[in-house]
Amino acid sequence: MTNLFTDLKKKDYLCEKIKQIIMVYSIDLTKRYSYADYLTWIDDVRRELIEGIVKMMPAPLSKHAEVSSNISWHLENVVRKKKGNCKVFHAPFDVRLPKDCNNDNNKIHTVVQPDISVICDLSKIDKRGCCGAPDMIVEIFSPSTGKRDLHDKFLIYQEAGVREYWIVYPENEAVNVFYLQGDGKYDGGHVYEFEGKVPVRIFEGVMIDLKDIFER
Repeated sequence: MTNLFTDLKKKDYLCEKIKQIIMVYSIDLTKRYSYADYLTWIDDVRRELIEGIVKMMPAPLSKHAEVSSNISWHLENVVRKKKGNCKVFHAPFDVRLPKDCNNDNNKIHTVVQPDISVICDLSKIDKRGCCGAPDMIVEIFSPSTGKRDLHDKFLIYQEAGVREYWIVYPENEAVNVFYLQGDGKYDGGHVYEFEGKVPVRIFEGVMIDLKDIFER
């Protein structure tokens, strides 16, 4: 009986994996999709929707993951000390960015998975992630996603109203920080390099030492 049960579990597992593989290869990367479509993709593959176009998410390198973890720890520590209402999330965590505050899943065409999101308006958080702009987003630069972070996501986060956007360069041990201005546009960016400290503008008076981010 035990062997039969085990065999059935293996068959169910294999069937599920086959379904997932079919799902991955059935998605047309040139077609425009909505969040409603996104919810039907029942596999373990990480992907984003940028204006309806599917963008695959490669697994992060170990340095990428380490730097992301260090930043998350510091931001979470700041939130705990300030005892505020903000929450820190790290990938994979879906952030839906609908236009005109439209929550109809068929009309949402941008779903991103930032490396780190800081959300202070907790009404934006639901069981599926975040609907609306986080107060702060951190993306860890990698060659495979760099163009997306520097251009596509830059414009998307700017339009959505993300107040503070960090692009972190693990190999160069530097951070480029963009702040949203009164006209709804990001400034020209501020570069902080190793040995320096980065101000976290969404939290008044908070600085993060880059030595603690890029531990050697």
